[in-house]
Amino acid sequence: MSRPAPTQVAPGVHRLGDHGVNFYLVEDPDGLVLVDAGTPAHLMQLRTLLVGLGRPVAHVRAVLLTHGHADHTGLAHTLQEAGADLWIHERDAAILRDGPRSAMRHARPERSMLPYLLRRPSALALPLQLARAGAFTTPAVQGARVFDADQVLEDVPGAPQAVVLPGHTPGSTAYLFTGRGLLFTGDALVTADGFSDRTGPTIVSRCFTHDSRAALTALDRLDELTADLLLPGHGEPFTEGVRTATRQARRFGVH
Repeated sequence: MSRPAPTQVAPGVHRLGDHGVNFYLVEDPDGLVLVDAGTPAHLMQLRTLLVGLGRPVAHVRAVLLTHGHADHTGLAHTLQEAGADLWIHERDAAILRDGPRSAMRHARPERSMLPYLLRRPSALALPLQLARAGAFTTPAVQGARVFDADQVLEDVPGAPQAVVLPGHTPGSTAYLFTGRGLLFTGDALVTADGFSDRTGPTIVSRCFTHDSRAALTALDRLDELTADLLLPGHGEPFTEGVRTATRQARRFGVH
């Protein structure tokens, strides 16, 4: 179920998606940037936001993908065809090239979903919602721009820094807009996880995490960063600081 309208979470930063997944539009004088790309069902929501801003889809210059999972890449093909550059870590680029179902091959999770569903059957709503939204049937995407280490993306409006955080997937990446105090964490650190029923900073459950030990280690890298606002792939924005978020995530652990 989509939100009634995108939410402005900071000046020039809009949260899109639904109650299961977030993606974001960042306005910059040099053009528009999306962080992640939702599902195909979110296209109308994005278009409505752009109409309200007086901007066509072609003004989206870059799409920064935090990882290759289907709930974060659903509009990637559409936006690429409209002229946007797609950016993703090279270790997740294979998921784009081979299609969304290939994530089970390229980033196989540590555990089966079944034990989680036996404990909490209502958690099945999220994968069912993604299936209805067309997340698993989007076309494979060729020609994404890749990076293999932390770097400042000079060609992207706002020059964000890509911060590699392997664990959730091999190529999970956060994007730091240093001058604006914004840190987009994708699924490397979320504030809601439907499979563990956790609300608050956490690592995603093992049934959706490729390497939980690496995911916990990645929190050390986040501790080196400074940001006023953490914007996760799932859950509410977090305003209490990076180290507060990572401390809470470590305390909760991985489930």
